[in-house]
Amino acid sequence: MTSERWADWLGERRQEGRRLTFLIGGPEGLPGELSGRADHRLSLGPQTMAHQLARIVLLEQLFRANKILAGQRYHL
Repeated sequence: MTSERWADWLGERRQEGRRLTFLIGGPEGLPGELSGRADHRLSLGPQTMAHQLARIVLLEQLFRANKILAGQRYHL
């Protein structure tokens, strides 16, 4: 999804007052009982990355989306 679509998706959930929880799966993914309970599944890309890096990538995407929703420029 594009940065703008991601921001819209997050903005819609914000407007609904929805609480979001992000889980990052291990080498084998998430256990089926967790995966089956998810409303949505996101991919940070086709590559495999370390958990620490996945956290940073997710955080950066959340930061970018919040800048877009605030009407601010992301790239200066």
